[in-house]
Amino acid sequence: METRPNKELISELIEMAKTDQDMRHKLEEGLPWDESVDKRNTARMKEIVAAYGWPTLSDVGAEAADDAWLLVQHADRDTKFQARCLELIKNLPESEVSPINVAYLEDRVRVNTGKPQLYGTQFDGASDTGESFGPRPIEDVEHLDERRASVGLKPFAEYSREMNELDRKLQKAHARDKP
Repeated sequence: METRPNKELISELIEMAKTDQDMRHKLEEGLPWDESVDKRNTARMKEIVAAYGWPTLSDVGAEAADDAWLLVQHADRDTKFQARCLELIKNLPESEVSPINVAYLEDRVRVNTGKPQLYGTQFDGASDTGESFGPRPIEDVEHLDERRASVGLKPFAEYSREMNELDRKLQKAHARDKP
């Protein structure tokens, strides 16, 4: 494994995340999903993690570290890789990785492996199929806001309102595109 990533890698992580977000924002305009973006980013993140380990805050800075997390968060077609990255970041000191990123990835891995989430970060619902939008199953709901607060997440009720507003925005965009 190489030592510290170079500036080119930091730039690459930032550019990959920009492409990821650009594609997702196009959904709000009713444009189609481009799954090749996630496939390409996942393949490259596997190479990066194999070469450097997890891109930590001290290695790549806050922006690129968050971008690396985002790219793995969206690697849903490779849940084994997501789980491997989760283990890597859970074993790092808190000063090297955002606790919020750990919580989101924990929930994503749990949902992708059929387990209830811990922090209530993952929502689902296909408005075009009529399935109602809402959070994926949550373990120990009574203590949800305590767990969320322990990692710096806002209360679940506030987050849920924001997620539902985003869903309404996406539904409007998709409705514009249907004849």
